[in-house]
Amino acid sequence: MNRGQEPLSPSPGWQQPPRLLIVDAAWPSWARVCSNLCEALQNFFSLACSLEGPSRMPLFSMYVVQNRHECILPFVQVKGNFARLQACISELRLVPREGIYQQRSCLNLAVQDGLQQFKQYSRHVMASTVPGSPAVEITVLTCQPGRKIVKQLEGELQDTDMVSLRRLQVTEISKGDVLESIDSPWPSQALAEGLSTDECSVLGTDIELQIIENDTVSIESFFKAWLQDSGTDQEHLHLLLPSQCFSSVSSARSEPMCLKCDLQERLLNPALLPGTAESPRGGFSSFYQMAPQSTASCYRLRVIKALESSGVCESVTYGFPFIIRPTSCWQLDWDELETNQQYFHALCHSLQKREWLLLAKGEPPSPGSSQISPASTFYIIFPSSSLTMLVKAVATCELLLPSSFPMPPEDPPEDILRSVENTLDVLEVASTYNPLQIKGHLYEHLRSILSKPQGLLTPGRELRPPRQVGRLHPTRARATVPPLPLVPTLAPSRALKMPTAKKISSEPVLLLSEDEELF
Repeated sequence: MNRGQEPLSPSPGWQQPPRLLIVDAAWPSWARVCSNLCEALQNFFSLACSLEGPSRMPLFSMYVVQNRHECILPFVQVKGNFARLQACISELRLVPREGIYQQRSCLNLAVQDGLQQFKQYSRHVMASTVPGSPAVEITVLTCQPGRKIVKQLEGELQDTDMVSLRRLQVTEISKGDVLESIDSPWPSQALAEGLSTDECSVLGTDIELQIIENDTVSIESFFKAWLQDSGTDQEHLHLLLPSQCFSSVSSARSEPMCLKCDLQERLLNPALLPGTAESPRGGFSSFYQMAPQSTASCYRLRVIKALESSGVCESVTYGFPFIIRPTSCWQLDWDELETNQQYFHALCHSLQKREWLLLAKGEPPSPGSSQISPASTFYIIFPSSSLTMLVKAVATCELLLPSSFPMPPEDPPEDILRSVENTLDVLEVASTYNPLQIKGHLYEHLRSILSKPQGLLTPGRELRPPRQVGRLHPTRARATVPPLPLVPTLAPSRALKMPTAKKISSEPVLLLSEDEELF
């Protein structure tokens, strides 16, 4: 199918990074976080393991750090391993919640050990299936003050080889200081945006800091960001406007103004989940087509006219909405990124002021390559008060079915009208719709499906028995590497540099316990 006629969809060529989660189970704060974290992880993996199509989260590993560091889950593919992930979460629940706090932390050892295991896994497993040298993203989840952990890791990782590290993030789970109302649509994001730029981004190094609240929804929302395409190698969408739309850049040339944007999903498509209301083969499944495509191309939407915001009927829009925002592609220079964002902001502001929407037509990335004229898809673009816009597909005449909307000849009878109004008066009235307050019991439904033998891709694997309550096993070497130091030391000038891909040097052989397989 020609790209110009496809509905917008997540980029099928995205490469989500492997992820390593390091849980800092330090006393006494671990007791107040454990239940919320485990529930959030269980909900998240019921989604991640159920989504059809290419894996949005290919590899995952988990460490827990208390008086020592331990790998409770070596790198595994997420799809088809729900049972192993569940067993890992069960082990996490049994990590002691009370004990004597020790000043010495093993977080740096967990980071180094995890990097070493990932290098070993990459060399032996991924080299034959993944082109280039992959890099891992590491998240340290802690209840301790995030700034303290960042500074601690800065000092302890100075001479660590970060060649296979894409990003290192410290995520602090707050102590319950509620900065916004529960009605906020995304509590964890609202909290992060309320902090200063320095607190939420890089603190003098390549270690990022984020703060989230200690509740299941906020922690779950943090993990769900792993399902979104966060790559910045290329912009996703070119929004083409007539050059005279902006007098400051108008010229005699007929070339359109091009705003470079990124696409972000707002919802998970239920058609990609088993046993939901929409069949995976029906509904709007074509909206998420995963056909191979060139990574050198991006969507092109050409604006053809403006529409009054009151003149669009919701019944003619279809498919799943996407959020478009100014691109953060790292290949563009800073001045271009800033100018592009300013024009995007100006467009949002102007459309809101005029109460206009935009009608745009999808275009193929390279015209004239096919003998057959491709079908076109049209879109409505909705502005917002933030630095984002919403885009939805809109029907054309070929898709429209006949329908009549007769006007009633007169008002309804007074007694019937009064009865209906009395019924409506009983209903609770909310000023906004908050989806976080509406539970569809989807997680329970997905877990019941994944727990069935036919839902597992590895039915022959036997789960090891639950660990004994009360202590981490100091004598068990499960998917660990030879004693630290694990990697050659580098000069201080090379410390904490994180290129995404370099040649991986030879590493020690990965050691596994007798009761643990690599896969």
